[in-house]
Amino acid sequence: MRTLLITGPGGAGSTTVAAATARAAAADGTRVLLVSAEPRQRVEGLLGADTTVAVRTVDPDATFREELVTLQARGTTVLNLLGARPLQAEELTAVPGAGQFALLRALRRAASGGAHDLVVVDLPPLREAVDLLALPAQLRRYLRRLLPAERQAARALRPVLAQLAGVPMPAQWLYETAARWDEELAAVEAVIADPGTAVRVVAEPGPAATGAVRTGLLGLALHRLPVEGLAANRVLPRDSADTWLAALAAQQDKCLAEWAAAAVPVRELPHLGHDPAGPGDLDRLPVGRPGPAARPQWEVADRRAEDGVLVWRIPLPGATKDALDLVRRGDELLLAAGPFRRIVPLPSALRRCTVSGAALRDGELAVRFTPDPALWPAR
Repeated sequence: MRTLLITGPGGAGSTTVAAATARAAAADGTRVLLVSAEPRQRVEGLLGADTTVAVRTVDPDATFREELVTLQARGTTVLNLLGARPLQAEELTAVPGAGQFALLRALRRAASGGAHDLVVVDLPPLREAVDLLALPAQLRRYLRRLLPAERQAARALRPVLAQLAGVPMPAQWLYETAARWDEELAAVEAVIADPGTAVRVVAEPGPAATGAVRTGLLGLALHRLPVEGLAANRVLPRDSADTWLAALAAQQDKCLAEWAAAAVPVRELPHLGHDPAGPGDLDRLPVGRPGPAARPQWEVADRRAEDGVLVWRIPLPGATKDALDLVRRGDELLLAAGPFRRIVPLPSALRRCTVSGAALRDGELAVRFTPDPALWPAR
């Protein structure tokens, strides 16, 4: 099964491109599921009533209510101990951020269903989408750091606290809840890291989108998310007699030339002259089938014989030196590129080294590591 994640700067038409991509794939006999956070009426309006595309829209309120009610049921002992009154499902409303978690859960369920050959996911705008796709790995890291200490403390204090309170303490419940969250996050992380998962970026070529696309591609590269292609949406005709449209088309061509130099396949989608309003308009967009996408490789080059160092090569297209920062902390590297930040574990060989320098050249960060004589085995 393949998963295609579609996103772009806000207002670029990513929902339309997602629907068109799903429809084009279904026309070839592919079993397609389209997942979107947009209202179901809008998505089905684009696809039309007679469609072979399965649609699943995300309801943040329902997902939030379901999760919180389940959490309350599991924590009955704690709530009784505190004298709290459980909240009823009908009085719950989603909090900020609930939509992102609902979309991640929908992604996990869509991938685990096994009833589709292709899952097309209409993601939030590009900056939010990068943060969303990085969230499962980040939360799992937090759980790994916090869970062992909390569990050991709970085990040590449980007998004493139980005698003082006269009721069973919820140490095991806390651990089981965290373990359940870790299992769900691991399932989503597996979908995102699957070789069949790729990202398609949708943007309307022009000065306003240039910086957003460059920053978004940098964030995707930092989190090693493969980009299948860039869909240039609403491209104006180049042979217009109208001088104003001709000037806009020239601006678009300049932007398209920059995108073509980014080593990402660019697919041009014409401006229809109006907002797409149904399956007939979708069929006029040559979105193509999802293409191959290689996950960025972070390779360690052994240059001990030449320079006495190991070099970790990290591709970061669009990165600039003034917006780049890295810090070694234990066996991890804290790496910041533009507005994005990632903490990555060091490969085993590099854990026995000290950081001795770094250089950014042609969109690639090269971090030099010098073997620590106290940790590196002698030849």
